[in-house]
Amino acid sequence: MTLLGDAHVAIRDLVRELVRKEVSPFALEWDRTGHIPGETLRRIGELGLFGICVPREWGGAGADLLSYVVAIEELAYGDAGLCNLITATNNYGLRLDEFGTPDQKEEFLRPVASGGAYACMLLTEPQAGSDASNLRTRAERQGDHYVLNGTKVFITSGRTAGAAIALAVSDPGAGKHRISAFLVRPDQPGYVVVRDEHKLGHRSNETCQILLENLQVPARNLLGQPGEGLRVALSGLESGRIGVAAQSVGVARAALDAALKYAREREAFGKKLVEHQAIAFQLAEMATEIEVARSMAYHATELKLAGRRSVKEASIAKLFASQMSERVCSKAIQIHGGYGYLNDYRVEKYYRDARVFQIYDGTNEVQKIVIARELAREAHS
Repeated sequence: MTLLGDAHVAIRDLVRELVRKEVSPFALEWDRTGHIPGETLRRIGELGLFGICVPREWGGAGADLLSYVVAIEELAYGDAGLCNLITATNNYGLRLDEFGTPDQKEEFLRPVASGGAYACMLLTEPQAGSDASNLRTRAERQGDHYVLNGTKVFITSGRTAGAAIALAVSDPGAGKHRISAFLVRPDQPGYVVVRDEHKLGHRSNETCQILLENLQVPARNLLGQPGEGLRVALSGLESGRIGVAAQSVGVARAALDAALKYAREREAFGKKLVEHQAIAFQLAEMATEIEVARSMAYHATELKLAGRRSVKEASIAKLFASQMSERVCSKAIQIHGGYGYLNDYRVEKYYRDARVFQIYDGTNEVQKIVIARELAREAHS
């Protein structure tokens, strides 16, 4: 198992304390209201959590991927919806740092990474989820700007984000180079929030359907080269999947802690629940699965930091951890009995939050395809 260095322990402890004081006590309320207070988001931004891996010269924390993974686990422990807002913003920052020009970074990266705003990714469309190449949003060049038209769905922070990266078809006849990426501002004319979706979990932060209606984007806001949109979108794929594994671990850990607390307090048949072997064994299994999932996420992170191929390991971590999280949360509800089914108790929220980890950043079916493909590649190498 990867041993955390002093810097990683420091960021873990910093975020853990933030979550203990400013997130966990309010997470149920945010889940019910669908709103995270601006003051909380400002505090998180000030701590550098909107640009964990963004270099300091552009306003970020300048930390490594393992620091990001450690921080994301702690944030998900507190509230998965808030964590999703932060991961979307970090994904935006990583792509802009890799593909952006200095002028673009000054205008679009620094304000986000330094905590002044958070961001969203306008990628998914009604017919294009895991199949990112099947986009229909169009970007038509008109003089010194592009005009974007299309619909985006499942957009985290789509209503309140201050910046976004949008993918659109700029050259329909260019095959795999038909898609380009653009930097857009959600507050400009032509960016229309159609609706906030009503979700099973992650309710504290909005997920939106967005209409791009004659949205004018200056040509200088093209991110990367024309036709590089898929490369931009896929550049953070492995890091994103490792991040989902970390989120899964965080939510599962919160569910385990809630179940353990309840089992130590609740009595049945003359003794505490935790003293019943049937319950104790469930808790042991939950803890074991969490440790295994965390180790998988750390291993994939270690490979990526070393510059080694981590496609298979990132998908394995995401696949196992997301399934593990649902199992652990389900057991936590079972340990609570009837109370676990009530929204007065946190475990039903954890279960709702955990379910989507098997869907976004590539469904688990896609992860199995990736893993099998990598196994075949390794067998022939």
